[in-house]
Amino acid sequence: MAPSNGKVPLIAGVLTAIGGSVCCIGPLVLLALGIGGTWVGSLTAMEPYRPIFIGLTLLFLWLAWHGLYQVPQVCDPKTPCANPRTIRRQRLTFWVISMLLLGLLAVPTLAPLFY
Repeated sequence: MAPSNGKVPLIAGVLTAIGGSVCCIGPLVLLALGIGGTWVGSLTAMEPYRPIFIGLTLLFLWLAWHGLYQVPQVCDPKTPCANPRTIRRQRLTFWVISMLLLGLLAVPTLAPLFY
């Protein structure tokens, strides 16, 4: 069985962050691409669910952090998880994605400052 390296919670965190931001970023992206119409306003229907998505995103990020930093890596010496470079790369990927996700979640709060 493969060791838990935080990949599944990190992917789940990405998906929930996108779900939590679709109400606010979706219409902006579509308008920036020149796609408009009255139906774009209906994309805000997901806004009441935004706190749930934010909570799930933070939960999945915590689970990924926990898997990368708190759970000891137990693996065969010949597998990639035994290589310190692989663990360092996984942790770097985690932090880059975490910063992007937190920025994505902050867009609806910060967007009014720009328009």
